[in-house]
Amino acid sequence: MRRKLRPPLPPRHGLDPARLKMPAEGPWTTLREHLVERLPRVAPERIAEMLREDRIVGLDGPLGVDSPFVPDSFIWFHRDLPDEVEVPFEISVLHRDEHFLIADKPHFLATIPRGRHILQTALVRLRRELDLPRLTPAHRLDRVTAGLILFVITPEVRGRYQTMFRDRLVHKEYEAIARYDPELAMPREISSRIVKERGVIAAQEVDGPPNAETRVELIEHRDGLGRYRLLPATGRTHQLRLHMSGLGLPILGDDFYPELTETPLDDFTEPLQLLAKVLEFTDPVTGERRRFESRRTLDAWTDLDAWRRGP
Repeated sequence: MRRKLRPPLPPRHGLDPARLKMPAEGPWTTLREHLVERLPRVAPERIAEMLREDRIVGLDGPLGVDSPFVPDSFIWFHRDLPDEVEVPFEISVLHRDEHFLIADKPHFLATIPRGRHILQTALVRLRRELDLPRLTPAHRLDRVTAGLILFVITPEVRGRYQTMFRDRLVHKEYEAIARYDPELAMPREISSRIVKERGVIAAQEVDGPPNAETRVELIEHRDGLGRYRLLPATGRTHQLRLHMSGLGLPILGDDFYPELTETPLDDFTEPLQLLAKVLEFTDPVTGERRRFESRRTLDAWTDLDAWRRGP
């Protein structure tokens, strides 16, 4: 097994540099010519500027504007950061030991860097605040979902915790707030087939063999609203939101289901009332039984007007 090349650039903002491997052959004379063709979203002037500023490096050091194209070589660089809307909510740590930590994520904070969310993500915030540059999530939550996420601290055991989630060895409980329907019998089991097409923002339920299972329980109800416990047996994209919407009980604050609604990134009113409340599992390293419970609550249940107003 080949050893992974160590980046010659240090992390920035808790993020490793991007790495590109050059093709085995091609018509390019210089590295700049290749990058202009390979990175069409980056202006050619910006590529030249990064080369002049020694921001693109190879194994032997910085590469300049006239550096030749070298087949099968590697380069590293830090991508330019997008303009981001600051998420004005803190992420808390409920547990930390030698191998992993449990974070209690707020609404509107993405789990990992992606697209327009880089610094305003749970992973980057925790790496920077806790000085843990190798921290890695074992699973993910949607940006608009609050609650518990397990992050692995020790790289050598990362696979054990990630496999635990992949093999459905983790008991997960969610809470949700939605309207109350006295005609709808509870509890109930939901089973359907969910597909998510690449490039399409919303998932959908289609005909075919089921691949998503959820148990829905009513905890309590008042004033036309219900507080529900959701127990997913599987982990399909947007599974809980789709299953609740399919019951005619869309989760409060859901701007995807049943109808997709555009919401500005700086609008922190009416957050999705979905909370990853409980994680329970047998620790794959120590063999201990672990149970963690979020300290967060869903605002629509305690103060509906405050939930609508936002922070």
